[in-house]
Amino acid sequence: MTAPPRGGGPRSMGASLLDAVLAETLDPAYAQAAAARSAEGGAPRRRRSGRVLVALTMVVAGLLVAVTYDQAAATVQGRDQVRAALIDDIHSASAVSDDLAAQVEALRTEVTSTRDELLAASAVGQRARDALARAEEGAGAVPVTGPGLLVTLANADPRADEDPVGGGTAEEDPREQVQDGDLQLVVNALWAAGAEAISINGQRLGPTTAIRFAGEAVLVDFRPVTNPYEISAIGDPDTLISEFLASPEVGALAVISQTFGLRFDYAEQEELSIPAAGVPELRSAVPVDGDDPVDDPDPTPDPTSGG
Repeated sequence: MTAPPRGGGPRSMGASLLDAVLAETLDPAYAQAAAARSAEGGAPRRRRSGRVLVALTMVVAGLLVAVTYDQAAATVQGRDQVRAALIDDIHSASAVSDDLAAQVEALRTEVTSTRDELLAASAVGQRARDALARAEEGAGAVPVTGPGLLVTLANADPRADEDPVGGGTAEEDPREQVQDGDLQLVVNALWAAGAEAISINGQRLGPTTAIRFAGEAVLVDFRPVTNPYEISAIGDPDTLISEFLASPEVGALAVISQTFGLRFDYAEQEELSIPAAGVPELRSAVPVDGDDPVDDPDPTPDPTSGG
């Protein structure tokens, strides 16, 4: 007797169809298309288009970066050229100004020598010369030398901490910089202490001298002075120091300087030299004609007019 096949009787139609589906998972049409593409050696069209688009995008980005860099480089180069031209103009103007100042000083010396020689020829002229000398000293029109006090003000040292990401330095605190008001305070305290002549970085202070801020520069008599600021005062050193330090404003400035790191020093000097101040602007009075009306700021009413 022949034994039946293992697993039961003859296999059904459904089982044979399932075996065919499992054996042929890929449709013949798809298999033919894949074989054709493999024979051509090409990539899918969609993948090829994506690669082309990426390449074009990179080319356009590179062009934009190149154009931007060229424009930035041209801007920086133009800025540097303008800055160099301005610096040359400043140096040229400064040289002309220094030359003119030297000529003015030479002419002033010549005029003063000739004037003193002519005035010394008579007693009246001698008295006039002495009065003129006192007036010139009061106006700061002549250089002076003598003992005195040297006061130094300077900005705080720049901080070394930098931005680790951007590489830039921290923003400067204006309280760590010497202001025009600080210089005015020191100068006024020195005048009150008995100073006979004062200069800031070689600029003589006269009766009409102003100390002002202009941007980042301090102007003394409309001339810039830079940090550090050295204030020279001629007078009796002992009196200057005692009276200067007794000023409450100076004490407050010392506290501010210590708080914000400003440099505030003072020292006696056996001899200081202070140059003459600039030539003041001459003004002249014009007599008023008798027919011209003169405004009386405080007129007295005439009792006879009933006013």
